[in-house]
Amino acid sequence: MTDQAKLKTIIEWLSEKKAENIRVYDVHKSSSYTDLIVVCEGNADLHNKAIASYLIDQAKANKLGVISKEGVDNGQWILIDIGDVIVHIFLPQMRQYYKIDDLFEKVRTHHEQESDE
Repeated sequence: MTDQAKLKTIIEWLSEKKAENIRVYDVHKSSSYTDLIVVCEGNADLHNKAIASYLIDQAKANKLGVISKEGVDNGQWILIDIGDVIVHIFLPQMRQYYKIDDLFEKVRTHHEQESDE
């Protein structure tokens, strides 16, 4: 499965479980461990756990290797590593606290500036 097909499928699975505010960051120029990072949120820790469980089950059923998962027990910030795609599932307040979107936006901007030099 190509990266774009995998990404589209993962976003569909997240949408099926009503994940919100889905953002995709292409980090292949700055990361040696992944190409794409998906950030989304659920409205409660139980919702995040359901999103994560569904994503893991679907990935395994479709033979996408789930390399690791973290934070599934507490549901505030869940990370699921599917190789060249890493998914972060946040509670909205945790996402804002860590400013994860700002971080990935800075990475993208930094690499655009390096390309211009």
